[in-house]
Amino acid sequence: MAAKLTIGFLGAGRMATALARGFLRAGLVTVDGIIASDPSEAARAAFAKATGAQTCGVNADVVKAAAVLVLAVKPDQVGGVLAEIRGLLGARHLLFSIAAGVPLARLEAGLGPGARLVRVMPNTPALVGASATAYALGQAALPADGALAQTLFSSVGLAFPLSEALLDAVTGLSGSGPAYVYMLIEGLSDGGVAAGLPRDVATRLAAQTVLGGAKMVLETGLHPGALKDMVASPGGTTIEGIHELEKGALRATLMNAVRAASEKSKKLGQA
Repeated sequence: MAAKLTIGFLGAGRMATALARGFLRAGLVTVDGIIASDPSEAARAAFAKATGAQTCGVNADVVKAAAVLVLAVKPDQVGGVLAEIRGLLGARHLLFSIAAGVPLARLEAGLGPGARLVRVMPNTPALVGASATAYALGQAALPADGALAQTLFSSVGLAFPLSEALLDAVTGLSGSGPAYVYMLIEGLSDGGVAAGLPRDVATRLAAQTVLGGAKMVLETGLHPGALKDMVASPGGTTIEGIHELEKGALRATLMNAVRAASEKSKKLGQA
């Protein structure tokens, strides 16, 4: 696959960079099989430095060079990019869109009938092979396109085919979720410092604790509540801490954050 696959990124921002580096790390594509376009010279320079791949300022050059395209621009820029590349797409092209909230219907209207499309919602931990991704196929997408989506995005983490109606919820949960987790790690680290730990030790302990907890959920298959109960001994330190978290409505706040981000994703798609 590495010798044949060519991937072009329309947009060279952080998410495009994370995916490109992830695909390279997984060995699915070689550095000369990646190209990215972006009007920002700074974005192009950062992408090239991070990946070693070629960049350019013209989207048409990417469409000519690559059979697999990744639309990686902000939602309000999607219309302009689609209009620019509409007449350039051929039967060989497959376009993955990672533009948050932009529905397949809008992408299909912008590119015309027959365009092979897959709407994807990944997240930035793709950079370290730990992404959480969901995707939905467009009307003209082939079974092989779905298989390629699974191969590419599972190479950088977990990937799930879902109904498009669920992708806004995915955006609110795993798309935005890394930011919530970073805030959780920061809060745990602050607590460790308040209790007397050095900052560097507190941050590493907090991050490793989150990593370990996540692995326990994924690898044991147990409900998070059951795992929590295994740590919380009667009258012990953990249940005392959990009591404080419940006072602060931690779970309700996280639920509200996911729902708010999901609703924002829907609004972005309507813009």
